[in-house]
Order: sequence, then C-alpha cells, then structure tokens
Amino acid sequence: MVALVAVPALLFQPEGLPRLRVLRAELTRVDADNEQLSHDIDRLRAQVVDLRDNPKAVERIARQQLGLVRKNEVVFYFGKNK
Repeated sequence: MVALVAVPALLFQPEGLPRLRVLRAELTRVDADNEQLSHDIDRLRAQVVDLRDNPKAVERIARQQLGLVRKNEVVFYFGKNK
C-alpha cells in the first residue's frame, strides 16, 4: 500500500522522472558532440600524417597560410587581400 503511494510521488518529483528526461536529452547531446569531436580528431590525424609525409602538403600550407613563395617566383598583387 505504501509503495502504491510512494512510487508515483517519487517519480513526479523534480528529481524523479522530469530529471531523468533532462539527463537523457543531455546524454544524447553529449553523444552527438563526442561523435563530432571524434570525426574532427580523425581529420586532424590525417592532416598530421599528410604534413609529416607529403612535402607538397607542406608547400601548399606554406603558400596558403603563410604567403610564402619560391625564390624564382614573381608575385603580383591585384587589389585587396581577402
């Protein structure tokens, strides 16, 4: 008899069923974030391997991000940089 009264009362308290729903939603969000971070880690690991083993990748990064050129190249600037 006591269980018939106590269990529903405990379930519908703020720490009961509503809290469980909030925690499950948070777990779903955290799992999605972890999945995205896992993909980011895989992508970054691939970039590290590429930069370590591929001289053309290093040259591409040096040109794009640092604006470096070879000694025998001539650079022309037209308008503003992006």
